[in-house]
Amino acid sequence: MFERIKAILIKEFKQVLRDPRMKTVIIVSPIIQILIFGYAANKDIDFIPTAIYDQDGTKESRQLLHRFTYSKYFVPKYYINSENEEDHMLDKGVANAVLRIDRGFGRDIKAGKDASVQLALDGSDSNTAMIIAGYANTIMSKYQYDLLKGDADYLGIQSSIPSVDLRDRAWFNENLISRNYYLPGVIASIVTIMSLLLTSMAIVREKEIGTMEQLIVSPLRPFELIFGKLLPFGVIALMQCALITTLGTLWFHIPFRGSLSLLVLATCVYLFTTLGIGLFISTIASTQQEAMMSVFLFYMPTFLLSGFAYPIANMPGAIQWFTLINPMRYYLVIIRGIFLKGVGMDILWPNFLTLLVFGILVITMSTLRFRRKIA
Repeated sequence: MFERIKAILIKEFKQVLRDPRMKTVIIVSPIIQILIFGYAANKDIDFIPTAIYDQDGTKESRQLLHRFTYSKYFVPKYYINSENEEDHMLDKGVANAVLRIDRGFGRDIKAGKDASVQLALDGSDSNTAMIIAGYANTIMSKYQYDLLKGDADYLGIQSSIPSVDLRDRAWFNENLISRNYYLPGVIASIVTIMSLLLTSMAIVREKEIGTMEQLIVSPLRPFELIFGKLLPFGVIALMQCALITTLGTLWFHIPFRGSLSLLVLATCVYLFTTLGIGLFISTIASTQQEAMMSVFLFYMPTFLLSGFAYPIANMPGAIQWFTLINPMRYYLVIIRGIFLKGVGMDILWPNFLTLLVFGILVITMSTLRFRRKIA
């Protein structure tokens, strides 16, 4: 049995690696994805092109502008003098924010009256707009407190202005770098898409070129054929996982605080599901084009409902229930727990158990269907 499995393993590796396009997909694709996510998929906003529209021109307005422009976020790129310019800045997208101070701002501040300042934001990107608004509110809150404290000091009643010093501390991702959150998830993305594609297309290719019939009439048993077909792609997925982990930790300095053996174990358990689904797709697809389209039809909702980019807690209730049958969701929890938190099996065992149950069910059903198809 082992000799027969060895023979088909050698055949599969030769068939995959002799195709230059396939080698490019296997080796280059993970590198491109991790570079793209490492450099481009970044939600950290530390550069906000800002247009200044100061109609007041007083010491008070300049002090407020100083708070904004000397922060590490708001960068004064343009100084404008009309409402038409304000609209132009936002319409053209050359500024993410326009800070407008109307006439009378300084007079109202001196008189102890309420004064207003307008911050116009480009809301086409709602996430960025909310973050910018949060930065602005923080600056304004500090400015208002300093005004009150200055008045209190002038009147000699400074003790009646209490303050609360909030000192936050972020665990696991101390500097709140979004790259540290996204790059471990690239492992799940690559392992999923590549194991699905390679498994489904390799088996369908055998059908297209007519060698599946030869394999069926060979001394190979159905179990040996299935095992020999799936194992090479599992090995390739593990190699890609190692490649992404190495690049992420050495090039992008992603923290890896957990156990490497636990990461390998989690990937092996997860591969039961993805390889099983790839095997199932191969039983319903007649051509490689059909297999590819079926893979992406399965992958896109799996990716979107996994929590990779969008928090599951923010999804509608019905969708949250639907994510419970998404294996990628549990794999992402394990990966991020290993990379960022350094937790072990005592914390992650419910996710491991769920993945194992999914994997056994999927691989069993797919194997039975595949055996019926080749019988």
